Amino acid sequence: MEMGIPISNRLQKMKAEQQFDCAIIGGGLGGLCLSIALARQRHNVILFEKEQYPFHKVCGEYISMESWDYLTSLGLPLKDMQLPIIQKLVVTAPDGNQLNHALPLGGFGISRYTIDNALKEIAVQSGVTVMEGCKVDEAVFESEVFRISTSQGNFKSLCCTGSFGKRSNLDVKWKRPFVHRLPNKLNNFIAVKYHVQSNAPGDTIALHNFKNGYCGFSKIEGGKFCLCYLTNASTLKECNNSIEQMEKKVLSQNPHLKHIFANCKKLYDSPLSISQISFEQKKTVENNLLMIGDAAGLITPLCGNGMSMAIHASKIASSYISDFLKRKISRAEMEISYAAEWKKMFGKRLQAGRFIQRFFGKIWVTNFFIQTMKLFPSLTNAIIKKTHGKKF
Repeated sequence: MEMGIPISNRLQKMKAEQQFDCAIIGGGLGGLCLSIALARQRHNVILFEKEQYPFHKVCGEYISMESWDYLTSLGLPLKDMQLPIIQKLVVTAPDGNQLNHALPLGGFGISRYTIDNALKEIAVQSGVTVMEGCKVDEAVFESEVFRISTSQGNFKSLCCTGSFGKRSNLDVKWKRPFVHRLPNKLNNFIAVKYHVQSNAPGDTIALHNFKNGYCGFSKIEGGKFCLCYLTNASTLKECNNSIEQMEKKVLSQNPHLKHIFANCKKLYDSPLSISQISFEQKKTVENNLLMIGDAAGLITPLCGNGMSMAIHASKIASSYISDFLKRKISRAEMEISYAAEWKKMFGKRLQAGRFIQRFFGKIWVTNFFIQTMKLFPSLTNAIIKKTHGKKF
C-alpha cells in the first residue's frame, strides 16, 4: 500500500476517481434490477444505498405475477424460494362487510429484507459497484457528466437515475413540487409495518379498511405475514401520536383488524414507520435523472403493485440507457422516450389509483363502495384490470 494510506481507503479513492457509465441513487427493487440489467450489457454501473443490506422497509410485500418472469431472468431463483402464491383478494369495510374476489393473474409474497438482499448479491456478482451505507447529498449534471457528492466521496457518471423511494433529501433539495404542496387527501400519509405470525390463509391478500386508512395483510416467506397499513397524519395526531393507541381506537373498529391484532404475534420489537407519503404526480425525468419506482410516481396501496411497477420501469429504463451509452440515441431521445413509455405503461394505473383513493377514508363512503362492489362483480374486475399490468 501507499505510505500511510490503508488499502481500503486507496480502493475507495480509485472508485471515486473513476467515471461510471451509470450511477443509480437508491438500492431498492427498481435500482437493483436496473443495475443488474445494465451490468449484463457490459456497462460500468455504480449503485448507492444509504442502508446496509439486508434491511427491512415499509412495504406491502406483495408482488404481482407480472414480474415473475423478468425477476427470474435476472437470476432470482423464485421457484426455489418456497414463496406463497396469492390468488385471492379480500376487501373489508370499516363495519366488517367483506368482499371476496379472485385475482386473475395473482401474485406472490416476499419480504423486502429477503428480495432486496438477494438482488444485491446478484448485482455484485454481475459486476455492479454497490456502495452500502452511502448517502447521496447531491447529483449535478454539467458538461454532459453527473457529479455525485456522497458521504463516501465524490463520483462521476455519464447517466444517473433516481430510485430513492417515496421521499428523500434530494426531493427536498431539488424542490420537487409534490414536496411543497399543502396537505390534502393525496399527500399527507404515514405508513406502519409489522411482520407477524398468523393462521390466516396463505393464498389471500386482504385489504382491511378503517376510518381514514386501510391495512394490507398477506403471507410472505418463512410462514410469516406482512401487516402494513396507511393512514393520514391527523389520525395519528388525534391518538396522541401513539401507534398503539391508534391501533386500538381506530383500526380495531374494523372487526377483522381487531381479530388480527388480538390473535397475531408481532415479530418486531417496534413497528417500522414512515411519514410524509405523497401520491401526487411526479416528473419521470428530473434534473436529467431518469426516475424509477416511487421516485417517479407512487400508486395507492389499495391498488397494489407498486413493486411490480418499479421492476417494470427498471426494464424500460435499462433499454434506453443502454442505447444511449452505445450512442444509438441522444440523451434527449433517451429522456423523452423513457418519459413517454413510462406514462403509456403506468399513467392510467396511477390515475385510477388516485381516483379510487378519494372514495376511501370516510366510513360511510367506504362501506357503500364495498357494498356496491359486492353487488357488481364486473366493477371489481374493472378496478383490478385498471391497476394491474400484464407479464413483461
